[in-house]
Order: sequence, then C-alpha cells, then structure tokens
Amino acid sequence: MTDIINALVVLANFLLVPALTYGSQLALGALGVTLVYGVLRFSNFAHGETMAFGTMITIFGTWGLQSMGVSAGPLPTALLALPLGIAGAVALSLLLDKTVYKYHRQRKASPVTFLIVSIGLMFFIGGLVRFVIGPGDQIFFDGTRFIFSARDFKKATGLDEGLALKMTQAVTIITAILVVAAMFWFLNKTRTGKSMRAFSDNENLALLSGINPDRVVLITWILVGALATIAGSLYGLDKSFKPFSYMQLLLPIFASAIVGGVGNPLGAIAGGYVIAFSEIAVTFAYKKVVAYVTTYEPESLVQLLGTDYKIAVSFIILVIVLIVRPTGIFSGKTL
Repeated sequence: MTDIINALVVLANFLLVPALTYGSQLALGALGVTLVYGVLRFSNFAHGETMAFGTMITIFGTWGLQSMGVSAGPLPTALLALPLGIAGAVALSLLLDKTVYKYHRQRKASPVTFLIVSIGLMFFIGGLVRFVIGPGDQIFFDGTRFIFSARDFKKATGLDEGLALKMTQAVTIITAILVVAAMFWFLNKTRTGKSMRAFSDNENLALLSGINPDRVVLITWILVGALATIAGSLYGLDKSFKPFSYMQLLLPIFASAIVGGVGNPLGAIAGGYVIAFSEIAVTFAYKKVVAYVTTYEPESLVQLLGTDYKIAVSFIILVIVLIVRPTGIFSGKTL
C-alpha cells in the first residue's frame, strides 16, 4: 500500500501539479484568443507577443518596486506590479487597433487579411520587446519559493517520495480560478458582457438593437490586454521570462482554443487543460511509478516521447481534433 501511495505522490509532484499550473496559463492565454475571435472574428497571432509585452512592463514595475524596498511578503512582488503591466498591454492593444485593425475593419477586410496583419504585428511587437529588455532570460520572482517542500512532506508523512508546491504554482492556479470566475460573471451578468455576447452571436442584429460596436471593440481589447498580461506574467514567474518563448507558446495556446471550440470561453479553458495534461503525460518518465507499482525496475525512463517533443504533442492533438471533430469539444456554442 505504501508503494502505491509513493507512486501517486510521484505522479502528483511531477505530473498533476505542473499540468494544473501549465494548463491554467494556457487557459488564460486561450481565453484572450477566443475573445478576439468571438467578437472581432479573426485569429490574433500577435497575442503571444502581447503577453510578452505586458509581462515586460510588469517586470519593469517589479524592479522599480524592489528598488524602493516594496514587497508583497511571501508573495511575488510582480503581483503588485501587475496592474502596470495590464495598463501597458491594454494601451498597446488599443493603439494597434486604432492605427491598424480599425482601418481594415472599416473596409470590411476578410479574416485572412486580419490574420496576415496580426502576423506582421507579432513580429513587430516581438522585435520591440527584445530590443527593450533583451533576448535573454529575466528572472523576476521573489518572495517565498515553496509553500511546502518535498523534504517537509517526506518528514511529515514518512514516505520515500516528497510532494512540493511552489508559490508560483499556487498563485497561478488560484489566480486563474479568480480570473475565469470574474470573466464568466462579466460576460453573463453585466450589461456590457451581454452586449459583447450579442455582438458575437449576430453583429447586424446587435447593431439594430442599439449596441455600440466601438464600445464592444474597446472593451474586448481591454479584456484581451488584461488576460494576456496575467497569463504572460504567471508563465514568466513560473518558468522565467524569455521573449522568444512567448512566440513558441502561441501553438499550444491556439491548440487549446481550437480543441475546446474556437469562440467559446469554456472551451478555451477546457482545451488549455487538455493540452497541458497531454503534453506532460506523454513526455513524463514513468520509471519510478512502474518501479513502485510492480516489482520490476525498468532500465529505461519509460517515456512515450522525450521532453524535446513536448511542443509536437500540441500539434498532434490539434491535427487529430481537426480531423475527428473540427468544431472542437464545445461545438455549436459561442461567446
């Protein structure tokens, strides 16, 4: 029985908790992509770099607070600087909409045109971020590293395996729950949220009902900027900030949105966790688990795919979903 518990602890420590953390980050990122597609009807490939831009502003704010001796105690100081990062990402999103997207929107450009424009903006924002903060890793985490460590867990339980919970993991999961709950409350209970849903369902009917399209677009970009900064900052706190990694993060984020059902917030959240658990489960080394569950200790890592192929898992799942169920898990549902 003890061996079974040890096996479960290994799975919780190296699979369950990391997947919940990574899934929360993907869910928040996919939620931003879904909002843009649901309301503005195009795939925003610049979303990953918007995450990087908002995180960069958060990092500068964190460094400023740290230089003044301000901290959040055991929590990361970046949480205090998060509003500054959100303001920066929102300002950037609104500026790009006014100077770029609005031009094509007024001319009723096709979704393909918007997609190509967003790719161009992706490279522009990415270059700007790397020019300002540099291409290297930036570690801006401070505060307590662990809520409880593997050593403390083993000492308290007497087990051979330990379970650790990092502060960044707990902050990520709790923040994701709060943000998702606030987002669903906003979309379903507030007048502005209902206007956005109506605009998403039928733009022409919404306009005839007196809904102001400019206000809907404005609120959409504000929400997208906020979601991008929160997701990007949580990812940076957990993994460290490297600008180029946010471009790589775009594939699992879009895979999450498509797997869940493009345009559906609930689908984006579900898709984020599906992609995260799939990536980590497929690349996880089950050697210790097998050794605890059976009497045989394998010589290999008992790994389906190496960690270098983690990004390929998102692509494979995306292809399978597009073949089997192109509309995603929550097909037929909208914002």
